[in-house]
Amino acid sequence: MNLYLLEDEGGWTLFDTGLGDERSRTLWSSVLKDALGGRPITRIVVSHCHPDHVGMTGWLNERFAPQVYMTQAEFLTTRVQLQEPQVGRSDCLERFYRSCGLDDEAVLRLLGRGQRYLSHTTGLPPTFEPLIAGQAVRLGGRDWRILTGGGHSPDQAMLWCEADRLFLAADQVLEHISPNVSVLATQPNADPLSLYRGSLRELMETIPPDVLVLPSHRRPFHGLHDRAEQLDAHHDDRCARIAAACGPVALTCAQVLPVIFHRTLDSHQLGFAVGEALAHLNHMVRNGTLATEINKGGIRTYRTR
Repeated sequence: MNLYLLEDEGGWTLFDTGLGDERSRTLWSSVLKDALGGRPITRIVVSHCHPDHVGMTGWLNERFAPQVYMTQAEFLTTRVQLQEPQVGRSDCLERFYRSCGLDDEAVLRLLGRGQRYLSHTTGLPPTFEPLIAGQAVRLGGRDWRILTGGGHSPDQAMLWCEADRLFLAADQVLEHISPNVSVLATQPNADPLSLYRGSLRELMETIPPDVLVLPSHRRPFHGLHDRAEQLDAHHDDRCARIAAACGPVALTCAQVLPVIFHRTLDSHQLGFAVGEALAHLNHMVRNGTLATEINKGGIRTYRTR
């Protein structure tokens, strides 16, 4: 996980905060003691609601009371997940997983993981500064244009500094790995893949190809357009494999998993894999490649049109 500190007058601006766990607390305690020159963190930009990005915000807020910048959708999504009641959640998840065709053992494995979000986040302050796409913000002595994109999360924030050709990409464009684009149990018919692929096109239309991309995972890199095209092609390839598999016989989401994932999946990976597979299936239903129906057992199947 890459976090970025931008030196400001009288303090530091932080881009993302890290996972809210004990290891991160230990690392942050060392950084605060030895690496910041005695100056406080005055502003935090949180790109999106996932725990490895927002997780330490509450802990850092208790120490510095910085201004916290987020898009409205990401702030409210984080709030909902922090306050989500556990009553009824398991029922919703069980219906979702069973509709995907998972067997009893897989459903129990996934439900047994519990609500991990709460154990990997430290809260949010009650107020925030909204990041609005197209507007500018001055951070670390530079002017940054605010960009947002969906698919990986509701409205992920990214920052583009045209003067210095720097692009803080968060998780939207990563080197070598594909950001997770998943359907969630709360929106089982959503099409996040259309949002994600649309965001890739917008980035290529907005940002030149030769910028330095500063992602939230793995190494910084050049070649934004090439990487965005590779990611789009990756999803085309998955859709093509699914279409070929669903041609002869209708398949459930669970039966599609081995078509696009060629490894054994543990409980953590299985949850992401189901969401990703369903994102591709919903995308293909939306664009007319697949037809879908629900059988008498409440399980949804997919067949090539």
